[in-house]
Amino acid sequence: MAIDDSDLRAASETAVHQCLDLQADESLVVVTDDTRQRIGEALYEVASEVTDDASIIRYPPGNQHGEEPPAPVAAAMADADAFLAPTSKSLSHTRARGDACDAGARGATLPGITEEVFVTGLDADYDAIYDHSKAMLDAVGDADEVRVTTEKGTDITFVRGDREWLADTGSIADAGSFSNLPAGEIFLSPESATGTFVVDGTMMPHGLLDEGQELRFEVEDGFVTHISDDDIREQVEEAAEEVGQDAYNLAEIGIGTNVGVTDLVGSVLLDEKAAGTIHIAIGDDAGIGGDTDAPLHLDGIVRNPTVYADGEEVDLPQP
Repeated sequence: MAIDDSDLRAASETAVHQCLDLQADESLVVVTDDTRQRIGEALYEVASEVTDDASIIRYPPGNQHGEEPPAPVAAAMADADAFLAPTSKSLSHTRARGDACDAGARGATLPGITEEVFVTGLDADYDAIYDHSKAMLDAVGDADEVRVTTEKGTDITFVRGDREWLADTGSIADAGSFSNLPAGEIFLSPESATGTFVVDGTMMPHGLLDEGQELRFEVEDGFVTHISDDDIREQVEEAAEEVGQDAYNLAEIGIGTNVGVTDLVGSVLLDEKAAGTIHIAIGDDAGIGGDTDAPLHLDGIVRNPTVYADGEEVDLPQP
């Protein structure tokens, strides 16, 4: 799929105007890296037509999702009214992003974004995404336990504890607010979890899994105790050399609410938003309501789940 400048501009206008609602008296910084420069420049061009106080920072790609960006990048994010971060490695769960929002900046990360996903994912009905997200929050938000099962062997129970479900709806007009773009999920950093989950959708470094390919994970008392896949196990073990057991933290349970995503494409950023899926992450959760600092955050998408809130089956939005 050939992406031309007009396609990138249309998607950038959605991000800057509809999602961010950037104003003329505000400052904005676009944070990008060497591999996502064209998307970053498209966002910068549209933002520059709104405000005279727009800037763009480019840096070499990180090595791992959740890795902290260079200090000048973090400082620029915290000093701006708003930020947009199309990068190859995710800044969503970094201290830099969290500190920026704590300082009052609002913005969105676009981790692992490609030009095709940017154009496709920003062509969305964000009012519908908001409505589906609110309905899911109403269904699971107060539950003490959420259980997920699938026919392929997933059976895992998450304990909420004193933590709160959060929504990623693409609406980032309020100071300090944050979203992924493309958007469409609710998510929780659980206090604990126990069981098995089987990823049969998308997970890095593999991308979209082949038919019949399954990645199995065992979880006990909030920590992953077994990883069937060698490549993913190697990533977690490498992080564990730095932070120990925290690298194995069961970081997140998320439920997709974007009914416009009808097929998984191999991009975690887009696929985790797909209605009719859930995703589970390993590693860092400090940026989403938890207390674990780890240099990775690995999401795996699970197809066709059944979700129970305190024993009652929940109707998931469907594409």
